[in-house]
Amino acid sequence: MLIRHITAPHQNGKWSINMVYVFVFFLILDIVSFFVPKNLSRIEIYATSFFAYAFGLTTDVVFDLHYNLYGYLSPGFQWPSMLAIIMYFPSVSFLFLNFFPFHKRMRFKMIYIFVWSVFSVSFEWLTLQTDFFYYNGWKLWYSAVLYPFIFLILVCNLKLVRKQSANR
Repeated sequence: MLIRHITAPHQNGKWSINMVYVFVFFLILDIVSFFVPKNLSRIEIYATSFFAYAFGLTTDVVFDLHYNLYGYLSPGFQWPSMLAIIMYFPSVSFLFLNFFPFHKRMRFKMIYIFVWSVFSVSFEWLTLQTDFFYYNGWKLWYSAVLYPFIFLILVCNLKLVRKQSANR
């Protein structure tokens, strides 16, 4: 078991204007997700968004609440953290999958995943700067290594949903 050492700079519960900007960004992602032309069916949107939410929440429960490797706002559960997960994971997964180049060559797919991974690492770095997100033993390069796999899992989940939908 890891030794717990709390280093969250915002344990006093105060919000900075930068943290508000993070939520505004989440809201913009949600609005874009709502209005962008849809390349996924309704059931695909529902299934992949729910999967992304469950996957993100499960990951955060294990790495944040159990191992205390990182966290949102301050240690432990907070409703704003839950709201962030609800606002961020489904919209990003939808936007990623909605424009995924399924009918392009593997090289283009790899570039697409790389670009989204760079976006995700960059956004994570920015949230670290705002104290919305903090590390407690986690390193940014861990995320950089994991994001391509996370995006591949999202693609595989969508393929599974499509296969199941086609079998009905």
